[in-house]
Amino acid sequence: VQLVESGGGLVQPGGSLNLSCAAIGKTNVLNCMGWFRQAPGKEREGVAVIYTATYPGDSRAYYADSVKGRFTISEDTSENTVHLQMNSLNDNDTAVYYCAAAIGRTSLTYPLRDYEYQYWGQGTQVTVS
Repeated sequence: VQLVESGGGLVQPGGSLNLSCAAIGKTNVLNCMGWFRQAPGKEREGVAVIYTATYPGDSRAYYADSVKGRFTISEDTSENTVHLQMNSLNDNDTAVYYCAAAIGRTSLTYPLRDYEYQYWGQGTQVTVS
């Protein structure tokens, strides 16, 4: 499975960006996809993830507390793509954002922990300034 990200860039505080992640390949084995980020000098953290349409359970989404109410994750099943709409951005959101995907047929124990994910994109820079 290959993950192709797009949509990063430079935005002013209070602005919005939309990130996209397209999964290519054997996507029917994926059960959860989402976004992580890593700021300079900080550990990678989970931002938002969603169980995909191929997951046999509910399509639940999980968000980091720092982005709740500002970010929305969604899935376009026809395109095998996950979108992250980011609103009310502030300088704490500046980071490299990575798309991630997990395989399997059961729910993840910790959906916002990076070790639950087997596939990763190359990363896209988001700068709020």
